[in-house]
Amino acid sequence: MKILHFADAHIDMANYGRHDPETGLPLRVLDFLKSLDAIVEAAIAEKVDLVLFAGDAYKDRAPAPTFQREWGRRIMRLSRAGVRTLLLVGNHDLSPALGRAHAIQEFETLEIPHVRVLAKPVFLTAADLGLPLQVMALPWVSRSGLVAALDVSGTAKEAVFDQIENRLADLIAGWFEQVDPGLPTILTAHASVQGASYGSERTVMLGADLVLSGSLVRDPRFDYVALGHIHKPQNLNQDAHPPVIYPGSIERVDFGEAGDDKFFVIAEVTKGQTRVEWRKLEGIRPFIDRRVELESAEGVTAALTAALPESASMDGAIIRLTVSYPREWETLIDEPALRAHAAGAFEFHLIKRPQVEARIRLPADQTVSSLSPLELLDQYWHAVHADENDEEMAALNKLAAEIVTGDEDAPSDLP
Repeated sequence: MKILHFADAHIDMANYGRHDPETGLPLRVLDFLKSLDAIVEAAIAEKVDLVLFAGDAYKDRAPAPTFQREWGRRIMRLSRAGVRTLLLVGNHDLSPALGRAHAIQEFETLEIPHVRVLAKPVFLTAADLGLPLQVMALPWVSRSGLVAALDVSGTAKEAVFDQIENRLADLIAGWFEQVDPGLPTILTAHASVQGASYGSERTVMLGADLVLSGSLVRDPRFDYVALGHIHKPQNLNQDAHPPVIYPGSIERVDFGEAGDDKFFVIAEVTKGQTRVEWRKLEGIRPFIDRRVELESAEGVTAALTAALPESASMDGAIIRLTVSYPREWETLIDEPALRAHAAGAFEFHLIKRPQVEARIRLPADQTVSSLSPLELLDQYWHAVHADENDEEMAALNKLAAEIVTGDEDAPSDLP
């Protein structure tokens, strides 16, 4: 079986740049659509048996109708070409409210030929797919939804995740009892997996995601594992069977992906052996990220200009220059000159980070070692002229007292 696997399309990421005067679409959206077009064209031209999209069509669960139209045009091309397509629901496609439609609901509601939406955990047999293949699918697992379904409200978060993972393991074990041992088996999931590498700017809310264990996805009874959710392309089971693949996002979403190439995957899946081919997407818009810490007040503009690439290398790129400097040097930064130097860029961001040195002066009869941690914190608030009536400062004082005393009910001794 020849499978095309991609994920994390996020086609409506219009967070940078201008609009195209001809189509009216944001130019950044056209970047994502160009990659999506290349994927669809490859699927049709190479007559793949199955396209497997592992979730997150959009940046959020309420895409504008214009973006739904553009996504629909591409999926309908696959349908008209007779290419079987599975669309897994990701976290960005799913509403947190029970009973609300997800972002790709229309393909399920309208029963588009050859297109199937996977919104719930399901085992698809060869008869279901019309192919000599079987697929186990795990769309995004909503913690709140499963807490309600499992009736475990009030249970500690770690215990909830343990219960959820145990339920998923039991579910997959039950599916394995139904598999045809002579046919290849694929697992697809939109989830985090233990040991995966995230992009450098991804905000990880500790405890907010269910993390699947590596042993669950590396089960040798699978012949291919098609993952989505993490934007960094990687194989979590390198040089072993089965391949456990995050293809990554189809375009750079933010500066955390500045150094990542973008791919989709063609997998030749056979029972007990799978060959994976990474297909690099061309024409991906460059992200250039530079950081400078000024150490001299002399030649500031020259130093900042030197930190940027040559003008030709910046053509069409999204650029971020972050500058740290003493606050009194603010007027030495010639922003118009920097913007003129980066005139060919698609977008230029200058991030200024002035530094203020706050010195804590202790009374003559006190030393640092003579003060308790809470007393030192009090000295710090005075040094930075914090407002004693500030609610945030009061909350931080209380947390500090809890940490130092180990008692959650301990009152803070700080003002």
